[in-house]
Amino acid sequence: MVTYAQGSDTVIFILHEIYGVNKHIIRVCEKCAEYGIDVIAPNLLKGHEPFGYEQEIMAYNYFMSNVGFANSVNQVKEVLRQARRKYKKVYLLGYSVGATITWLCTETGLCDLGIGFYGSRIRDYLAVEPKCPVLLFFPAEEKTFDVNSLILQLRDLDQIQVEKLCGQHGFADQFSQNYHQKASMQACKEIMKFVKRYK
Repeated sequence: MVTYAQGSDTVIFILHEIYGVNKHIIRVCEKCAEYGIDVIAPNLLKGHEPFGYEQEIMAYNYFMSNVGFANSVNQVKEVLRQARRKYKKVYLLGYSVGATITWLCTETGLCDLGIGFYGSRIRDYLAVEPKCPVLLFFPAEEKTFDVNSLILQLRDLDQIQVEKLCGQHGFADQFSQNYHQKASMQACKEIMKFVKRYK
């Protein structure tokens, strides 16, 4: 787990991809901490060390076999309940499986807003009814599903803002071979506007 405790009344939980709390997640934590808010990145891999990007299949299999969405959501719900006792505002920011976990947690009433990058499995949970504003980013290119179809379904829901940006899965991760600087910068601008709107 990575923690930046700064005495803020706002906390943001950063939820990682199948790879765990890697350099990308640590960098995101550092960037968020620059705004003076508390930042926590829980390790949802049951303490397992981060996987390398070249271990994608191994990381996916480990997550699906040993962790899973239900277990992760329960784990995040527990940290959200604890955070509710301490903080005025509780935010979630997730990447890939972390984005899907964020999506699933938005209907709990335990967080004030959710932000997700390339949560492809959100398509399996379209019955979720978020109780807070949600901002979702998807890449223009996805190998496993039709991005445009999913976006059309999500845009019909209340409090949902969906953005499709250039690039592929991983466009906001500067350590990924799919990093797309322009798309990443555009996402940062959208996040700033989104957070200010609901602050």
